[in-house]
Amino acid sequence: MSWTEDRTLGGRVTVRDVLFDAEHRLGRVGVPSPNVDAAELVAFALGTTRSRLFMQDEITPEQKVRVEQLLARRLTRVPLQHLLGTAAFRRIEVEVGPGVFIPRPETELVTEAGLRELVDRPAGQRIAVDLCSGSGAVAISLGLEAAGSRVHAVELSDDAIVWTRRNVDAHEEAVTAKGSRVEVLHEDATTVADPGHSLAPLTGQVAVVVTNPPYIPDAMIPREPEVRDHEPAVALYGGDDGMDVIRGVLRTAAILLRPGGLVVIEHADVQGIAAGPAGVPAVTSALVADAELSSLTGVPVGQPMFTSVADRIDLNGLPRFTLARRTGASS
Repeated sequence: MSWTEDRTLGGRVTVRDVLFDAEHRLGRVGVPSPNVDAAELVAFALGTTRSRLFMQDEITPEQKVRVEQLLARRLTRVPLQHLLGTAAFRRIEVEVGPGVFIPRPETELVTEAGLRELVDRPAGQRIAVDLCSGSGAVAISLGLEAAGSRVHAVELSDDAIVWTRRNVDAHEEAVTAKGSRVEVLHEDATTVADPGHSLAPLTGQVAVVVTNPPYIPDAMIPREPEVRDHEPAVALYGGDDGMDVIRGVLRTAAILLRPGGLVVIEHADVQGIAAGPAGVPAVTSALVADAELSSLTGVPVGQPMFTSVADRIDLNGLPRFTLARRTGASS
């Protein structure tokens, strides 16, 4: 049954009818949450929210056309967030679209781990770095939820940095009201702390480094069309084993963190402890000080840069992110 068919008495078509049709059409093409997506699209077309949709009854012909336009694109697996123009993340919404990675619920847990560490620091030490920042959702959340913090959002992509800046600007007033500041840096997360680069002055001073880096091996193509066809490749793929960027951001974190400071790295559910040497916990533990790192951090050559390496699970019980502390202080 299509949205144009009359399913009610008296020739009326209601919001309920349109929702019923949209949900079933989305379900037939394999959209993972057809009921939620249908409600979000219809609410957006009607200029309301999903939570208030139950208050709606009549739907105008113009609104039905708008629903069908949105639905047609979602049926081709254009991400829901691209159609709505926003993505919800913790306590905020950020603007998203082509060229920037859509923040996921899993990353909210990564952010939470960073926040817990940040708020435990004295006000003057609440310095955080968000590497591979993308939409800026993590950096903004750190600034809003850890009052008096200084957050640096680092993004390399020319396309994504537009969204980073847009979202940071949109939330600047609220962040400032918390006594915090978020600074956007258009740089490579793997070199941003090297001598002569933007964050080099913060060597050994940062309390928390949080990152959701590209971690998919180049040969592994995601099954989900929303990811495979619409997310920027630079935000997805991390080299032959998926670890190229992770190794780089670990080195950056080792330089920036104060002794005992925390790094939080998101990874795929197949890159946890069970992956052995190929997993992020093992790669983190394997980073030792070379001559350059030793000169920058004071950690003796050949000694591990991180201690207290641990892995954490997401809400589905899957390994999702690694925590580690910079050598030099007890955890």
